[in-house]
Amino acid sequence: MQEPTHKFSTPQAKAFHDALLSKGVQAELEYWDGHKTVDIAILPAKIYIEVDGLQHFVDPKIIMSDFRRSHYSDGDDFDTFYVTNQILDKYLEGVVDALVEVVNIKTQKI
Repeated sequence: MQEPTHKFSTPQAKAFHDALLSKGVQAELEYWDGHKTVDIAILPAKIYIEVDGLQHFVDPKIIMSDFRRSHYSDGDDFDTFYVTNQILDKYLEGVVDALVEVVNIKTQKI
């Protein structure tokens, strides 16, 4: 499957991405993983971030679609973090700070 040519980011995903970059996190917006596009990828920490609207949590068809979609990352050793637009609208700074800590933990050399 080829990378799609149309890319779209919500204002919340863009704000999240920009805030991560401002904290020194290497993050890619609209990252193609070979199977699907994820909203944000933090490759050094092997984290995918999906910024979803409320429909991803209240529409059974979308929930089922997301279950199937999530299996494309099986075996890639990437963790996926899901967050709603509504949470980012109210708590962007706190979510970013928490993710920065997670990235630091996951990228520490042991």
